[in-house]
Amino acid sequence: MENPFDKPIILENSRARLEPLQLHHLADLWPIAAQPSLWEFTSANIQTYSDFEAYVNKALHEKKIGNCYPFAVYDKANNCFAGSTRYGNISLEHKRVEIGWTWYHPSLQRTGLNRACKSLLLQYGFEYLNLNRIELKTSLLNTRSQKAIGDLGATQEGILRQHMITDNGTVRDTVYFSILNYEWPAIKTTKFNNDGFINFQQQ
Repeated sequence: MENPFDKPIILENSRARLEPLQLHHLADLWPIAAQPSLWEFTSANIQTYSDFEAYVNKALHEKKIGNCYPFAVYDKANNCFAGSTRYGNISLEHKRVEIGWTWYHPSLQRTGLNRACKSLLLQYGFEYLNLNRIELKTSLLNTRSQKAIGDLGATQEGILRQHMITDNGTVRDTVYFSILNYEWPAIKTTKFNNDGFINFQQQ
């Protein structure tokens, strides 16, 4: 079976375009990634350009070995790159992926951009990859993110205690959510009805 992640994937709707993250995106994304507030509840510790370059290189390495597929996010409403997101913990054998590692410029948070991106990723995952399960997770301390994930229609499954050690040495509890394939049609209609249909290119 051909692996769909072996080829470039571009996902697009009326608000956002997700294109494969590459090194040439560093210049556009670094001014965004330099915002300290983006990393407060994440496992990454980005303080310098070198930190960010290492972060992107690690993502590209994990893509090469099939663990993830990172995207650069372009905000069509503001005609600028806005941040990044990805599919992670890819397991096509078990028909599941995780959506995460998501960050946007603070000025573009709560503007509808995140919902537009999640719409693209969920629709492609369920309707083109035929996944059974898409996972999302966040820090137990990040109550804003938990609410946002819940507002997408995801079901909270539980808390993994002392789940990971972040780059700055903090031990993190993680809250897991999921959406299942048979839940997606109703969620798509009720939560994403204004986001338009997906356009995608696979070269």
